Amino acid sequence: MRKEREMGRRREKGGRVDGLEVKLPSFFRCPISLEVMRSPVSLCTGVTYDRDSIQRWLDSGHRTCPATRLPLPSPVHLVPNLTLRRLIHLWSSPHLLPPPPPSSSPDDLLLDLRSSSSDPLPLLDRLSAFFSSPTTDDSEKDRLTSSVHFAPALVSRVVDDNAGLEALRAAVRVLALVLGMESRRELAIAALIADLDGSVSALLKVLKSGDGAEEYRIDAATVLDSILSSPSCDSERRILIVEKPDLFPELVRLIDPPDTMDPAAADAGLRCLLAAAKGRHARAGMARAGAVPALARALTAAELPATTAERALKAMEAAARSAEGRAAVCEAAEACVGAVMERVLKVGREGREAAVAVLWAACVAAEDRRAREAVAGARGGAAKILVVMQGGCSPAAARMARELLRVFKVDAESCSVGYDTKTTHIMPY
Repeated sequence: MRKEREMGRRREKGGRVDGLEVKLPSFFRCPISLEVMRSPVSLCTGVTYDRDSIQRWLDSGHRTCPATRLPLPSPVHLVPNLTLRRLIHLWSSPHLLPPPPPSSSPDDLLLDLRSSSSDPLPLLDRLSAFFSSPTTDDSEKDRLTSSVHFAPALVSRVVDDNAGLEALRAAVRVLALVLGMESRRELAIAALIADLDGSVSALLKVLKSGDGAEEYRIDAATVLDSILSSPSCDSERRILIVEKPDLFPELVRLIDPPDTMDPAAADAGLRCLLAAAKGRHARAGMARAGAVPALARALTAAELPATTAERALKAMEAAARSAEGRAAVCEAAEACVGAVMERVLKVGREGREAAVAVLWAACVAAEDRRAREAVAGARGGAAKILVVMQGGCSPAAARMARELLRVFKVDAESCSVGYDTKTTHIMPY
């Protein structure tokens, strides 16, 4: 504490370093706060102030220059005085006085992001705090992300091969925060797509990390989901992403970890899995990565929310549209049918229709005996299928439900008929 007070006095008055008297240049002081400026900005009157001080002056309703009393135009433009900022930093070198704390203004953050730094972590932490803080005004966030230089500079930190894992995670965290801003997300996605191979490889590196890195793996899945869901991600780019051998195994591991499930991680993984599951090749890749049994286990987890369970059912339906996915459902028929039947009436319409499609794919399209036996033996299965069919589902889902009902054996309490046919079935979607 004593040292901090001493440094404060030295900053205010200058001081003695290595036997030499150091005087503080007067133009380093803000005319309002009389302290060394952290982020000097100039008004149209030619006077330079510290950004925080002049902003408070303007926010209080003043529309004149504090030093000259001249009226200011509307809107007031604060122009960063980069020359003075460099002089202050040079003067505050380690041989003289410690530099002032770094500024978190959009202009200064962008300037620091575009400059090279041996240790990018402090800057990335400042950016993360800037975007995640509820006290940061949305207009300030928008001003930073709208710069044509911001997204490319941030992505360059992600694809930097020389950056360590910690810096890479921090950069991906900032990207995930930026992509949460609907107004400017396409600028960030365009920068990611400009170096798609490098970007995806870096994101997969974060996805593969472990040791308490769940929050960073969620960030990586969120960024991948944003890329895959963007209109800018055409079929050629999508193929480049889904052909990465680690993509589907890592998403499956995020959804169905070997230890305790994290509902937030499962939801992020499912969103990304659904965004990737477009096209036969991608669906087959999902199935080969073990997505079907993993989804069945996730559906039985009590901590899985209904909205996430609905995504799991839709992901299983996507997998079941491929021969590999149907084979996986049939291979684990008892577990898959049990999980689907357990959730079918606890989700929304899309989830219910996805559940019916999964059962139909195994029992009718694949005509698998194991799947039929599991469906026929499901407790209350016929009643659940009837509820879906009569609950305002789509015509395709209603047709699949009717065909599924034939799987259930005739008994005294059922109005269903037995199913035994050699009819060739065509997928209704």
